[in-house]
Amino acid sequence: MNIEKAKAVCRALPGATEDIKWGADLVFSVGEKMFAVTGSEAADGISFKVDDDRFLELTDRPGIVPAPYLARAKWVKIEDLKAVSDAEAAALLKRSYEIIFGKLTKKLQREIGDTPS
Repeated sequence: MNIEKAKAVCRALPGATEDIKWGADLVFSVGEKMFAVTGSEAADGISFKVDDDRFLELTDRPGIVPAPYLARAKWVKIEDLKAVSDAEAAALLKRSYEIIFGKLTKKLQREIGDTPS
């Protein structure tokens, strides 16, 4: 996985915002709710939310671990960027966005949906 391509996928999602939190972590959010986090270095990997039923499947794979501080909420961290292809990473990041978007209020979802992409 190319971390720059992963960031581009996150930036392209409707209503996605990005900011720096905790000093050096780049956080991607929708409706002010996080859906992906990466460090300032490519070697830091990327963390994101996954479906509950995929959490164990993904964390059983080499290079993917439960995300520190967020594992209880079913977040994973890709530590070894070679563990997933660019296409799989894009699909996982889009799914993370969808999960978080689905938890927003219907009003906020409509407002974001009206945002030109």
